[in-house]
Amino acid sequence: MASPPQNFDTGIPSLNVLLAGGLPARQSIIVTGTPGSGKTVLCSQVAFAAAARGIPVVVATVTSEPHDKLMDALSGFSFHRPELLGDMMFLISAYSALKRGAKEARDLLLQTVRERGARLLFIDGLRSIRDLWQDEARLREFLYELGIGLAALNCIGLFTTEYPLPRLMELPEATTMDGIVGLSIQAQGSRRLRRVEVMKLRGRPHLLGEHVMRITTDGVDFLPRLEATLPDVEDAPLENERMGFGLPELDAMMYGGFPSNSTTLIAGSMGIGKTLMASYFALDGARRGERSLIVSFFDSPQRVIARARRVGLDMQPAFESGMLEVIQELPAEAEADILVRRILQHIEERGVKRVVLDGLAELELSIMESGRRRVFLAALALRLRQLGVTSVFTREVSKVVGAELDFNDAPVAILAENVLLLRFVELHGRLHRILSILKMRDSKYDNTLREFEVADTGLRVLAPVRSSQGLLTGQARPVGSTIGGSES
Repeated sequence: MASPPQNFDTGIPSLNVLLAGGLPARQSIIVTGTPGSGKTVLCSQVAFAAAARGIPVVVATVTSEPHDKLMDALSGFSFHRPELLGDMMFLISAYSALKRGAKEARDLLLQTVRERGARLLFIDGLRSIRDLWQDEARLREFLYELGIGLAALNCIGLFTTEYPLPRLMELPEATTMDGIVGLSIQAQGSRRLRRVEVMKLRGRPHLLGEHVMRITTDGVDFLPRLEATLPDVEDAPLENERMGFGLPELDAMMYGGFPSNSTTLIAGSMGIGKTLMASYFALDGARRGERSLIVSFFDSPQRVIARARRVGLDMQPAFESGMLEVIQELPAEAEADILVRRILQHIEERGVKRVVLDGLAELELSIMESGRRRVFLAALALRLRQLGVTSVFTREVSKVVGAELDFNDAPVAILAENVLLLRFVELHGRLHRILSILKMRDSKYDNTLREFEVADTGLRVLAPVRSSQGLLTGQARPVGSTIGGSES
């Protein structure tokens, strides 16, 4: 069996992941996309990265525009290193040769590659060649023979063209190239989202589907989909260890706490105490010597700590010691892939063992493709377990009180191994706070309904509630009465 082509490092780690290790040696790759999608920036970044490693590169322009215009456009990126130009990165114009014919252009390019000992040839703007020649057969022959010549010289061809990916797949360029990478800008309401897709890569098990792309002052970066890049490792082993809240009554209901390495959803009405209860969970871990992390999708760390202090929970000492970290991630403009990558990197770097994601509905909304939300959150839960993390998610339910209890719009409710419900109920003209453990997978638990209260001294779980019916509906009534109030 033939060995796969050798990798050529693109200098962009995330692109190497999409390409299953990098650009295959001696192959020709086309990067396509509409104007402004980032084609020239991406390929120029790869070219500069190669030149910086001492690999000779030839960059060929195919229009009459001067080279300094291209370089000026790239000067704002950190990868742009003008000292590399002329030596490791050699710029030529193929415009005059292209006007003379395909053979003249091919000979110029191959001769320059040979003379410079180049291992990468970047041609920016194949569509200009198509527009110049207006001849499908000539273009096909040119690309085919150029590809053969580059392979013989052990040089990679990197080309750009200005077509949406579906349109390119109908053109000769799609059949003559070894690899096709499509860039796009997609509309999502008032937002514009960058995407990348590796449609073809000969002899490589590249990542399929669309992935997030972004352009910063450092250049182009990609975020391969979490569900497509989970490492092939087992979950952390199941243990009998329990992770509690430091609330004796609540921990007793769970026989010491939730099982370690599990995922828990705390669902509840607005203002009922979800964040406070999750904060108890994180702080209890910090006090036990376990690095804990609270990720708030709403409040700053100072605000999270101050709100807890007002109800008797002092997180400041644990925060100052570094055992408890609180970070803020605002999903307003960032996509879920970006947010979660930052969070997972933080967890891995800091060795975090307990994580609270506060405000999960905001994270769900930042997953732009609604049909992807369940599989994305499932991948997130699995990755946390692989890292040996016990996680708690908080999520607001749609109603403060009411007869309906519906989690159909909450994908994580199905995926979570444990679900703790907090609910307001109305009884005798007052709102009461009620909690119930709806499920704990592979573990016994106390399923009685409990009232709890939040006061200046903190959160306290009270005795079992046995005097009312309909508590989970939010509209309780005393035992022995009807909704209308008449005795039975």
